[in-house]
Amino acid sequence: MSAYIKKIHFKLHESYVNPNRIVTKPPYELTETGWGEFEIVIKIYFHDPNERPVTLYHILKLFQSPVSEGNSPIGRALVSESYEEIVFQEPTQLMQHLLSNVKPVTNGQWAHDTNFEDKKDKTLERIVSAQAKVRNEISELKQKLQLAKETITKFKEEIAKVQNNPSQSVLSAV
Repeated sequence: MSAYIKKIHFKLHESYVNPNRIVTKPPYELTETGWGEFEIVIKIYFHDPNERPVTLYHILKLFQSPVSEGNSPIGRALVSESYEEIVFQEPTQLMQHLLSNVKPVTNGQWAHDTNFEDKKDKTLERIVSAQAKVRNEISELKQKLQLAKETITKFKEEIAKVQNNPSQSVLSAV
């Protein structure tokens, strides 16, 4: 990344001393201690001055959420990863050269702690399931609405009969 990234500006929570940090060398990371959850604003500047900086927003979680993620074993690191992808639409010649001549930093495949393909599949399954549930609920509500409309029509007919024939004072069973 250092081939095309000039610097990265991190804006931390205001409770940290000097919440604005600029990192100019790989691995482009900060180390701090604390507890909580807050949004970090990350602004990436490129060596090519014609490329505008890219701003990312990352929710930093410094604790395990037992409800959604399960209890983590004691001594195990907390991992809260998210996938971000920067796409350069029509990069300048300099940026194209910098991007296409990047050498890999690691030997072999590097893996995240989070399997993003699996996460994507599970998210899509939940979306499809939710859509099916909504369709079923809509169908049930349409049936109830149709039944209510039919009942209203029958009552209106009965009321009209009673109003047209005052001698009949009792409504017939519907």
